[in-house]
Order: sequence, then structure tokens, then C-alpha cells
Amino acid sequence: MEKILIVDTLKDVDELEWNSITGSNPFLQFYFLTALRETGCAASNTGWTQQFILYYKNDTLVGAAPMYLKTHSRGEFVFDFAWAEAYKNHGLQYYPKAVIAVPFTPVTGPRLIGSSINDKLTIAKAAINYTAKMGISSIHVLFPDPADLTTLKAAGFSIREGIQFHWRNKEYQNFNEFLNCMKHDKRKKIRQSRNLISKSNVTFKWLLGSDITNEYLDFFYYCYSKTYFEHRSRPYLSIEFFKRIINKSPESFLLIVAKNDNESIASALNVVGDGVLYGRYWGCSKFISGLHFETCYLQAIEYCIQNKIALFEGGAQGEHKIARGLLPTKTYSAHWISDSRFSGAIDNFLDDEINSMQQHFKELEESTPFKKSLI
Repeated sequence: MEKILIVDTLKDVDELEWNSITGSNPFLQFYFLTALRETGCAASNTGWTQQFILYYKNDTLVGAAPMYLKTHSRGEFVFDFAWAEAYKNHGLQYYPKAVIAVPFTPVTGPRLIGSSINDKLTIAKAAINYTAKMGISSIHVLFPDPADLTTLKAAGFSIREGIQFHWRNKEYQNFNEFLNCMKHDKRKKIRQSRNLISKSNVTFKWLLGSDITNEYLDFFYYCYSKTYFEHRSRPYLSIEFFKRIINKSPESFLLIVAKNDNESIASALNVVGDGVLYGRYWGCSKFISGLHFETCYLQAIEYCIQNKIALFEGGAQGEHKIARGLLPTKTYSAHWISDSRFSGAIDNFLDDEINSMQQHFKELEESTPFKKSLI
């Protein structure tokens, strides 16, 4: 017997049962998703009303999707503000809309959670049925992995392309071997930048799990919040959220702290899991030229090399990352629009955007910082 439930909380779902179907992706773990809601970061009062899809067979959970009903488009990293404006200009409501995503997390991963293609297709169709039943404008699946992308196309979703920048470990034995694979000018600039950092008496600490004390975490949060305030916005995530997830799964977090004469001046919190280091949150209390790139990217790359981690995802956007060895990587989103008049117009827009994106991607690939013989 099969049944689909739409739930506004996971309180009646067993944590072990949930984690058994989500796999090892750190952002889909029960503790991570529940912490977002229970600390008020992704909750109804912030415009993220949880509407998770649960798929049962014979009372056993076999599939799911982290779905939210949203009253805005913030915290998604896939920008549809122009679509919302078009709806408004025609006297129609774009919000609320539905998204299947991990809030504030532009990381590719499973979005239709299930062990078979048929299970995933059932969940995709359930999402469309929910959108139609609720009379809302659209549903958007953000950063699905390739397997989900195929299923979403089959279900009738339109596909959008994006670009991020990722570093891949070519089994480098040390950081110098990595540098020696780069073109002379890129290698020289990185070495010059690191020398300037060193001459400024800046050193770095790598703190794993239980080494991340409350004192370090409070400093990190001060820096993280300061980054948002400097851009005239408020941080999406609270100190309570960070303390909760690190306490729950300490082995999943790496905090890189920059010190100047033993005073902490910058930090970057990374998530570790699924054979990947995910660069996520950063901030500093003092400006030093090159500090951002060193703390967020080069230290993370060096950590990956030393710990034989295959992939470092440096976060959303940022063509400047290419010069540090992070290469362009395609990302995707999928969209189902209820109103056929708008869905046709958006399909035309996406066709043009994909053509432009493919040309841009090709140009980015040609700007590789690595020696041609090693590409």
C-alpha cells in the first residue's frame, strides 16, 4: 500500500528512518534540516513554511523531498526576481511559491529522495499535484543532482543552468605539487599572496569538531554576521543554529581560523561529508590584503590535499576563484510553472539563457589557470 503525506514538521518521522533514505549528504541529515526549522532560521515567520513530501510503502518511508512554501525568493541562490516582477506587472501573484531545496545552501545533491527512478518520479509528480491543489504559481527544485535532473525532465519540469567553481584533487602529494601544475603567472601570484600573509604575522588553525569551542564559534559568528551587515542585510542563520548542528555532528565541521599575533581576525566554517569539503560561511574582523582568498580557498585546498579529500566546493558564484584553481562546474535547477502563458514565456527565456550560459562556460574553461599539458 502506497501513500503520500505532506507534513509541516518531521516530529513524527524517526531520525534513523529519515537518514536511512537520505544517504550521506550532510545537508539532508535529519539534525540539519530540523535545526533550520527549530531555531527559527527556515520557519514560517521567516517565509519558509515546511511542507515536506513523505512517500510510504506498507508504512515504511521509502522516499521524501524537503519542500517549503515560500513568500519570497531570498536565500535560494537561483534568482527568479524577474519572474516574480512579471507576475506582478500582470496583476497576478507569484508568491507563495514552492521550492524543493536545502535553505541557504547552494550545494548540489539529491532533492527527490528515493531508491528507484519510479519512486523519484512519484515524488516529482506529487510536488506538481501539490502545486496545482494549492493554487500556487510554481514549484522550483534547486541544485538537484544529475539523477534527479533526468527524473524532473521526465516529469515535465523546465531546466535552468548555472555555474559554480569547484576544486578537484588530482591526488596531489602536497600544496607545492598543486601549485606546480598551474601556469607560471597564476602560481607566482598565489605564492606572492601567501608570502604577504606570512609577513603580516598571520597564521592559521584548523579546528575540527570538538576543537571548535564556544569562544571560537562566537568569534566566527561575529565575523559571519559582520559580512552580512556590511552588505546591509541580516544573516540568515543564528548562533543557536550553528551551536546545535556542531554539537550534534562535530565530525562534520572544519573551522579555519586566521590569527594575527595570536588574535583571531578571520574565520571560515566548512562542512565535511560525502567525500567533499564544502566552503560555506566566512567573515573577518580586520582587513589584510589576500586574507579572504587564503582563509576561504587556499587553506581549504591545502586541507583537502593533506586529508585526501577529492572535491572542494567553494560556494556560489565568483569567477575570481578560477585563479585559485577552482574550475567552472555546471549546476542546475528545475521549474514547473502552473500558468501555461507564463510557462511558455519562461521556457523561451531559459532556452536563450542556456545558450548564453554555454558560451560563457566555454569561455571560462578556456581561462584555466592550469598548464595545458595537464588539463
